[in-house]
Amino acid sequence: MISLQPPDPKITPTLLVGVDFGLPHFDGQLEELGLLAQTAGLSPVARITCKRKAPDAALFIGSGKADEIKELAIQLGVQEILFDQSLSPAQQRNLERHLELPVNDRTLLILEIFGQRARSHEGKLQVELARLQYLSTRLVRRWSHLERQSGGIGMRGGPGETQIELDRRMIGDSIKRIKARLVKVKRQRQTQRRQRERRDAFNISLVGYTNAGKSTLFNALVKARAYAADQLFATLDTTTRQLYLGEIGRVISLSDTVGFIRDLPHGLIDAFQATLQEAVDADLLLHMVDFSSPNYLEQIAEVQRVLNEIGAGDIPQMLIFNKLDAIELERHPLLLLDTYELAGQETPRVFLSAQTGEGVALLRQVLADKVLTTQSLLSAGGDFLASPEAVH
Repeated sequence: MISLQPPDPKITPTLLVGVDFGLPHFDGQLEELGLLAQTAGLSPVARITCKRKAPDAALFIGSGKADEIKELAIQLGVQEILFDQSLSPAQQRNLERHLELPVNDRTLLILEIFGQRARSHEGKLQVELARLQYLSTRLVRRWSHLERQSGGIGMRGGPGETQIELDRRMIGDSIKRIKARLVKVKRQRQTQRRQRERRDAFNISLVGYTNAGKSTLFNALVKARAYAADQLFATLDTTTRQLYLGEIGRVISLSDTVGFIRDLPHGLIDAFQATLQEAVDADLLLHMVDFSSPNYLEQIAEVQRVLNEIGAGDIPQMLIFNKLDAIELERHPLLLLDTYELAGQETPRVFLSAQTGEGVALLRQVLADKVLTTQSLLSAGGDFLASPEAVH
């Protein structure tokens, strides 16, 4: 299937490619890949999808489909090919030789976006670590400069050491240095968290699929100026602010974290462990859901998968079904507060629009009741369990 759209002459024209291997989450319209491409500064001019039982070992899509893509790219003046799936180093190299164009995959695209958006020292370190880990797998004769180096006094590398070996060693050294620096950052965060714990702080983290509206709600609740935009990965660096709940006269800690996405590279999950630690150490997770998305059920499942992977799967949650302003009136719920079965448990759910403010006051009241319930249970030696009864 091929679809075309007018290019933006100011940015790189790109051809999007998706392969359907029969998996349930396949994005037949390549909508998410297109949003990612636009976020990275690319201009998708065409989208092509095909079906295969399994990836071709050499060209991923097979030589026939590769020829079709090459012909279409020439007709449209495409300057880059972007795949929705991850490519092996050999497949990427073979495709570039066959198509005579730069070929990149979803993993590198996400890394590029993270590199553009990271602002804090910690965020930049994490992105660089993930980039180097990705690059370390792409050194197999990918560049023409990887010739053998001559050894000797005053020469780079050891006797007979190849450039590829030198590059791999340099990347390995850089990875070690960045990991050591991230350990220090993690210690600093742990110190900050211990200070909050000594102040008997109640910690809430906003989590959810990217572009679900976390930063917009964060700004609405704490009157902050965190960057918020209708785009993927608008927020990368964790921001923590104090939220005063006048209903109970108490201050709690609220953190806005990086959004999740389908097929998030494992290197990024590992690299962002320090940032996501805010979610792991939270007393309550506000799981933001883009209710206007036709794929919101799959997005909920993906967020749950990542939360389990980082060790936050057992933390009490509250579901926030956001963007009421963007859905049809017939889909509006009768009640803005009810429950939703999540991981086999009835979980409180609040419907709201962070953009217009509808339902935000109700959320504040629900959070105030949660804090009071937690205090009562802790003082009685009980365990906090998110339940709908706690909000009445």
